[in-house]
Amino acid sequence: MTTSPRTPEKMIPEIDLLVKNFIGKPWDKNTQAEFMQVLRNEQFFNGKGMKDPAFSARDRINRAPKSLGFVLLKPSISLTPAGEALLSSKRKNEVFLRQLLKFQLPSPYHRPSPVAADIWVKPYLEILRLIRYFGSLKFDELQIFGMQLTNWHKFDEIVDKIKKFRTQKLKNSGGYKAFKSKILYKELNGIFAERIAQGKTKTRESNDYSLKKFLATQSRNMRDYADACFRYLRFTGLVQISHVGKSLSIVPERKKDVDFILKNVGRDPVFIHDMQAYVAYLGERATPKLLTDDKDLLIESIHAQFPLVKVNSDWDIEKLKNVFIDNIEMRKQKNISEQVKEIKDYKLYDEIQHTYEQIMKNDFYDTPLMLEWNTWRAMTMLDGGEIKANLNFDDFGKPLSTAAGNMADIVCDYGDFYLSVEVTMSSGQRQYESEGEPVSRHLGKLKEATGKPCYCLFIAPEINMSCVAHFFILAQANISYYGGKSTIVPLPIHIFQKMIEDSYNANCTPGPEHVRRFFEYSKELATSGCDERAWL
Repeated sequence: MTTSPRTPEKMIPEIDLLVKNFIGKPWDKNTQAEFMQVLRNEQFFNGKGMKDPAFSARDRINRAPKSLGFVLLKPSISLTPAGEALLSSKRKNEVFLRQLLKFQLPSPYHRPSPVAADIWVKPYLEILRLIRYFGSLKFDELQIFGMQLTNWHKFDEIVDKIKKFRTQKLKNSGGYKAFKSKILYKELNGIFAERIAQGKTKTRESNDYSLKKFLATQSRNMRDYADACFRYLRFTGLVQISHVGKSLSIVPERKKDVDFILKNVGRDPVFIHDMQAYVAYLGERATPKLLTDDKDLLIESIHAQFPLVKVNSDWDIEKLKNVFIDNIEMRKQKNISEQVKEIKDYKLYDEIQHTYEQIMKNDFYDTPLMLEWNTWRAMTMLDGGEIKANLNFDDFGKPLSTAAGNMADIVCDYGDFYLSVEVTMSSGQRQYESEGEPVSRHLGKLKEATGKPCYCLFIAPEINMSCVAHFFILAQANISYYGGKSTIVPLPIHIFQKMIEDSYNANCTPGPEHVRRFFEYSKELATSGCDERAWL
């Protein structure tokens, strides 16, 4: 499976950028380096990619965009029909689903080497089958056993392994972490038994030949693949994640869709030795057929999920799909609106505070997503403005993924002024390197877009002093690129929680003027002659 990009939504603006600037050109080292230069200038790009720009470009485009059939790179750069659909469709998750179901090994794009494992599989199809079989599949089960499903004929064998693992887990009297590690390393020793016996335990990243280093590397690799698989399947809209339980399950309303797929999509790879036929098959926008392509089944789904919606059997399939899509969107917005109402009434105060405690313990599957979502809820609860999160919600108004990095994580419109809120789980020097410049850039962009006073709140589990020094300097430096002086206040989560608590216990409803006073006080302190530690 592909691990680049880790979050599938991020490939969409990059594919768009590629075809807008390089369509019809050869995909060689020159255009690859040029692509990275263009990409670096985009607001949504947070990486660097300049150590070896051509390699970085291949990593971004030759993996998922090419492997999933969205772009063609030979004889020149072009967009496939599936790629056109990905950029233009209202239901990008449906487009993405079709491509995942066609992704196969081996293929003309991926020919296993003579020493490779026994590979004969459409991996995403089989993992979807595995989830449907068990009802719920834990991340650890996917990492340890699901990633061994290299041939679909091994499906029953993998099922038996997971059943045995669950039985052993129930009988285990010690800590789970040690139990999981023991099982994982036992499986890894079995998977790589021949390689270990031959002494071929050197990894690409180091000259360390030790078995311990080799197995630790393979464990991380399997974790990375399982994590990417989680995220790619989640983007289809067919599966949901339990962040606390760290498991995948089929969305109840989509079980019939999954059953239709498992019954009708062939399990064997196709066109293995015919590049032309495979490329045409992979790039086709309307295959394989989904439940929503069957008119009668689509009408049945609309009636089941939206019984009050009237449809006419004479309508064509496209009109029916649009009705279905529009009602899914209305349901999502309704769920988000109801959630906001509960939040503003402080009904979710205890839950929001508890979620921060879980975030600090790293109890969630996707902690950065939960931090952004929970902080959006907290800022909404403080009220007094229009609070918008730059994240994607699923069809039911639950957090799906963080959005592209072209703007602040959260933007609060208080009428006379704006507040951007940036959150991160990173710490140490990495916090400064990955967050320092984008935070000030996003704030400058917000100032330019609104023409109003703008402030920023930077929230993390712990604040690195490099970030404090950086923000302290920006508070005093008149830099035109950032729209003048930048008022950015860094806060550790536990201090932000205290602010929420004080708001909850206050004998009045805090308003925008209280928010603004906090940041104006920060500006006064920054120019009072104190140093950055006293300011913090």
